[in-house]
Amino acid sequence: MAVGDSITQGGGKTFATYRLLLAEKLKAAGVRCEFVGSRPTEGSATPLWHEAYGGKNAEYLASILEAKLKAHPADIVMLQAGHNHFIEEKPVAGIVAAHREMVTTARRLNPKAIVFIAQVIPSGKLPKYAYIPDLNVALAALVKELHRPEQPVYLVDLATGFDPAQDTIADRVHPNAAGAEKIARRWAEALTPCLR
Repeated sequence: MAVGDSITQGGGKTFATYRLLLAEKLKAAGVRCEFVGSRPTEGSATPLWHEAYGGKNAEYLASILEAKLKAHPADIVMLQAGHNHFIEEKPVAGIVAAHREMVTTARRLNPKAIVFIAQVIPSGKLPKYAYIPDLNVALAALVKELHRPEQPVYLVDLATGFDPAQDTIADRVHPNAAGAEKIARRWAEALTPCLR
């Protein structure tokens, strides 16, 4: 289950959808998996289900995840949420708390669930998203704290090597084709060993 905001949802004809590329990469690697969720992917020949909502933040996702996982059980949960706040809100603590809640929810509903937490892509839309570097440090610390061999939580570094000047559309937030390729590659590198 891919959980996130518009970057995970995709923008149809507006900006690239990394999950389409990810599905191709997993298939090419010989990985058999099924994406689950309540929302189909626009522009995909198959539903490629997800739980991503444009304009919504991590706190919102935490509030709906239990119901979504009960309706669509998942063995692997991919969390990629950190946008849709403003630097003035000092949002890092709240975003981290929402991720902690989502990990707790996933484990309660499926004690064998594997959770991946992504460090979110940097943005050129400043100062609004100037908190993202601090958020990514805090998410790495959260993963280190929550990871257990019997209930793994893995970090996916989407930030390193992602250049908002080259990898986003004109809004400097959402990925273009090159940015979507980078995101998909990082997710595939993280997921493939767990799915084989």
